[in-house]
Amino acid sequence: MATLRARGVSLSFDAAPVLVDVDLLVAPGQRIGVVGPNGTGKSTLLRVLAGQLVPDDGVVEAAPPSATVGLLPQEPDRRLDETVADFIARRTGVADATAELEAATQGLADAAPGADDRYAAALDRWLALGGPDLDARIGATLADLGLDGALATQATATLSGGQAARVSLAATVLARFDVFLLDEPTNDLDFAGLDRLERFLVDLDAATVVVSHDRAFLERVVTHVLDLDEHTHTARLYGGGWNAYLADRATARRHAEEAFDTYQAKRGELTERARTQREWSVQGVKKSKKSGETDKFIRFKNTADSEKVAHKAKATERAMDRLEKVDKPWEGWELRFEIGTAERSGDVVASLHGAVVERGDFRLGPVDLQVGWADRVAILGENGAGKTTLIDLVLGRIEPTSGSVHLGPGVVVGELSQRRDRFATERTLLDVVLDATGMRLDETRSLLAKFGLTADHVARPAERLSPGERTRANLALFMAEGVNCLVLDEPTNHLDLVAIEQLEQALDRYVGTLLLVTHDRRFLDRVSVTRRLEVAGGRVRELG
Repeated sequence: MATLRARGVSLSFDAAPVLVDVDLLVAPGQRIGVVGPNGTGKSTLLRVLAGQLVPDDGVVEAAPPSATVGLLPQEPDRRLDETVADFIARRTGVADATAELEAATQGLADAAPGADDRYAAALDRWLALGGPDLDARIGATLADLGLDGALATQATATLSGGQAARVSLAATVLARFDVFLLDEPTNDLDFAGLDRLERFLVDLDAATVVVSHDRAFLERVVTHVLDLDEHTHTARLYGGGWNAYLADRATARRHAEEAFDTYQAKRGELTERARTQREWSVQGVKKSKKSGETDKFIRFKNTADSEKVAHKAKATERAMDRLEKVDKPWEGWELRFEIGTAERSGDVVASLHGAVVERGDFRLGPVDLQVGWADRVAILGENGAGKTTLIDLVLGRIEPTSGSVHLGPGVVVGELSQRRDRFATERTLLDVVLDATGMRLDETRSLLAKFGLTADHVARPAERLSPGERTRANLALFMAEGVNCLVLDEPTNHLDLVAIEQLEQALDRYVGTLLLVTHDRRFLDRVSVTRRLEVAGGRVRELG
């Protein structure tokens, strides 16, 4: 069993601090959830722990040094010439271990210096990562996740979104690292996939660090929470799981606010006392001079009394200087927005009559469905069932093979797709939003700033924004553009916890029509929906 330890890790990008003096010990059986607003360095921390980034200060050490540390990033890079089996071998570390073993074997054949030690280390690593039986395990795991074992030889570029999500999950559960580093592993997983991932992690003996914004997942899985502070760039570890973290954080916040209030009250009291004492002293001197008192002893007493009051004022000021300063608790950036609403559409937003979509072996329909004004519809189903196809059909992006689809008059659609396609361009974020909204330059900059997208972001090519930044940019467009039919496909992917809560509140205030696809269980519970549709087995049915 292996442990991973970070000591005094600090890292800056372009002189801007990202991580400051971070200490972390991850022991076997611990599952540490890393949380914090977008941009606080969660993914950066995982890369440092994995050895992909070298910190400016501090060290990261594994014990034993030969322990395998695996990082599974949030956006797996599928390659055009790679099969599913090749992808899984790469993600589990077996591909690199195999290449090193082959090179070490050649070194033995060539009698290279140190070849014996290199070969022994390479063989141990290949065995530890599960190289010998990976191919046999791939078929069984794909089947366990509802995929045909023959998919192993299929090119990853040809996978549907649902298949890709389950293949990524397969790579996770097939991995045999000593230390697991998982970045947003719940993204794009359906309810069955989430359950499978949670069971895998809970049963895992290896030390685990996971970045996630899925509150239900965190509640079920993590034993500790590492909170990254966006102001100080430091980290604080909380024990006891997710609910204990929420309670402890709220208590710490309350104590910090109470300490600041007490400090402010004490300082105010001392300030007022010093002001009053100085005023009394000045008035006493003036009164003594104007009194016309001829008795020198009385004049001396009056002057002495005034000096005593002055000394008291100075003593009070010294007490103020000795008062330990308490800083006001930091109020970080918080997403606050309203969804811009267009004029009301007609009573019928969309209607489908016997609509069928056929794509190769896939068939959806016939679908008979009517969506009315202000309906709030949750669309549920497993990955690959056809949820996105149903949305494409409703919005008129694809033509039905048979049957009919009608989008009502006056429907103004605002859409957040899984791929955030609106920002898949080399054009700058500023140009994309200017063209989409027709706003003035200063208005556009101000709008984006409300969503945490500052001068550094707006000049970047939109495609180079992080997934969370692209999501926030999309939400900014909803605020600027009036819509009356909101289509959200996995909207919480890549959003931080504060932003998710703000989105929930904005949706509560939104009065138009809503079509929602989500596998975020807590989000689905908190967003009020009036209807639930299940897509399964090529059919669409209304749930009670």
